[in-house]
Amino acid sequence: MQSPPGGHPPDLRPLGGEIPDELPDVAPRLRELRRRRALTLEAAARRAGLSPAHLSRLETGRRQPSLPMLLSLARIYGTTIAEVLGEASPTPDPVIRASGREPAAADGWTYQQAGAPGRAMQALRLSVPYGAQGDLVRVHPGEEWMYVLDGRLRLTLGESVHELGPGDSAHFDSLTPHRMAAAGRDGAELLFVHTLLQSPDLHPHA
Repeated sequence: MQSPPGGHPPDLRPLGGEIPDELPDVAPRLRELRRRRALTLEAAARRAGLSPAHLSRLETGRRQPSLPMLLSLARIYGTTIAEVLGEASPTPDPVIRASGREPAAADGWTYQQAGAPGRAMQALRLSVPYGAQGDLVRVHPGEEWMYVLDGRLRLTLGESVHELGPGDSAHFDSLTPHRMAAAGRDGAELLFVHTLLQSPDLHPHA
């Protein structure tokens, strides 16, 4: 698999599956965002670390992107995951009401926007069912923070494995290879914050 500029692939395995009913418009929107950036299918695929054929399948709805892949494509297209999901607002409201959040699903996970669209920091509430995405290793620019609300979460960072319970949190550089999975059959609920920016003191010699 080819890496995007900087040498950091956003995902370490191809993603597949059928597009669920909750994401009917993501495929054409991915194509629209790519064309808006005047990127060819080949150029966009190269930056995302994908084959052109795989990106074409994402754009035609024959493959389902995972949440990390949506984050990566949003970065490449200079937008946010909220716009990719069709949730961008022309007048961002700083208050997000529970009644206004609609859950969406991607590759087994269910998530809700917990922050305003159009921001560099993406805040989500995630529901992680047992057995979903447990073998998917992620590597991408930025930082991640998560806080477990319910259940138990297994977080692998490099060679270290951590089990988090309610009230536990983690904050790490997402260039560290990582994967998340529910540690129990009841799944896990967590708050998740991702930013494409990295703290300067994480890489003082970069």
